[in-house]
Amino acid sequence: MPKLTLPNKLKPFLTKKKRFKIAFGGRGAAKSQSFADIFLLKSQTEKAKTGCFREMQNSIEDSVHSLLKSEINRLELDGFTSEKATIYNNQGGEFRFKGLARNPDAVKSMHGFKYFWIEEGQSISQESLNMLTPTLREADSELWVSMNPQSSEDPMSKRFIKPFESELKSKGYYEDDLHLIVWINYTDNPWFPEALEQERLWDYENKSRAEYDHIWLGHFNDSIENSIIKAEWFDAAIDAHTKLGFKPKGVKVASHDPSDEGGDGKGFVLRHGSVVLDVQENNDLDVNDGLDWATDLAINNNSDHFIWDGDGLGLSLKRQVSTTFNGKHCKYHIFHGGGGVDNPNALHMNEDFQGTGKRENKNAFKNKRAQYYWMLRDKFYNTYRAVEHGEYKDPDDLISLSSEIPTLTKLRSELCRIPRRPNGNGLIQIMAKQEMKSKYKIDSPNLADSLMMSYLDGLTIADSWSKPLTYKKQYRV
Repeated sequence: MPKLTLPNKLKPFLTKKKRFKIAFGGRGAAKSQSFADIFLLKSQTEKAKTGCFREMQNSIEDSVHSLLKSEINRLELDGFTSEKATIYNNQGGEFRFKGLARNPDAVKSMHGFKYFWIEEGQSISQESLNMLTPTLREADSELWVSMNPQSSEDPMSKRFIKPFESELKSKGYYEDDLHLIVWINYTDNPWFPEALEQERLWDYENKSRAEYDHIWLGHFNDSIENSIIKAEWFDAAIDAHTKLGFKPKGVKVASHDPSDEGGDGKGFVLRHGSVVLDVQENNDLDVNDGLDWATDLAINNNSDHFIWDGDGLGLSLKRQVSTTFNGKHCKYHIFHGGGGVDNPNALHMNEDFQGTGKRENKNAFKNKRAQYYWMLRDKFYNTYRAVEHGEYKDPDDLISLSSEIPTLTKLRSELCRIPRRPNGNGLIQIMAKQEMKSKYKIDSPNLADSLMMSYLDGLTIADSWSKPLTYKKQYRV
């Protein structure tokens, strides 16, 4: 008789009844092979019908069809018939293979199937996820997902990982009446092959820590090609003021990225000097009520300055802002990201520039949005060098993110997916929101934009407002 072998972490998938069973983690954890073996067993013992899905399936070769065939041969299983688009078992079991993105009605043909298996679950869209669960109606039916998470904002991560992240980090699994979710990596696979071990060691020595952790440990990958802020820079900035021993000083700045009803959220940021104290999002209000929400937060936190995005519909908010802050000490400023750069004749240092590495701002940046995102990038990089490598940097050139920020994960996802756009004139340019959405399926980065705007130049307060502090010239790392 064939012998089924599973990593210990996946054995509960055989013995426990749950509506949702999710196995996520890095390469070499035997997730897909284990699922294939379990479903082959169930097709023999339960006469189970299994629908096998991916988001994109241009041909049967893109599916788990070949994996199932390979496991049938490896385990020397009897009674299976493999056809071009299906696999049958003579006990009554059946496998069908469908792509969801180009054939949304494919799920409707799966009535009567007890199991749905989603491979590469990190690629599943919200639309596909919405279609799957209502179709799975058989008694004791189950949705299984094998995946290595991508962004923390992807639909599968938001639905099945983020709500249970604390327990998953502490225990490696989460379980309730509805869910069985397991975080499994190569370290949990007793049959991890030597060939993959050599590849893992090479990646450990040559890839960034964020990239390695994503590939091999199943951590979120919130970076994309040409992103200007790396995930490890962001992580280094969390509570950097505590790590490096400096305190907030200077102005308190509140900033707001407005939006109307219809999908995009509204962002709010509160910053005290180099320390970002709060980042919030609101998805429920229209543009005017959203502004009231943001200005109330600014006033309640005794902010010295309030900044909002004045491009698009934000331009119409000037009178409302003026009325709100009339008679209050808080000064207000409108930000036009598409406008000309600030301090156009000042020199900017960048390794991209040939010769001296310096170029006037007007010849360095496409617009104000690019200028301030690049300033934010420099602050994150400086903080990374200070925290991880012990290099002294002036605290005014750093950024620290309070670990108490409720939207820290979403902020990470947005900031680490702000891409640079190629520019034929050699200017630094940031990809427009519309292009980000069409090319990378990235929603409007309202939190990231709010943080970027908070660094608008020229924000000052009277000398009596802040007492100069003394900083260590060397950090303890």
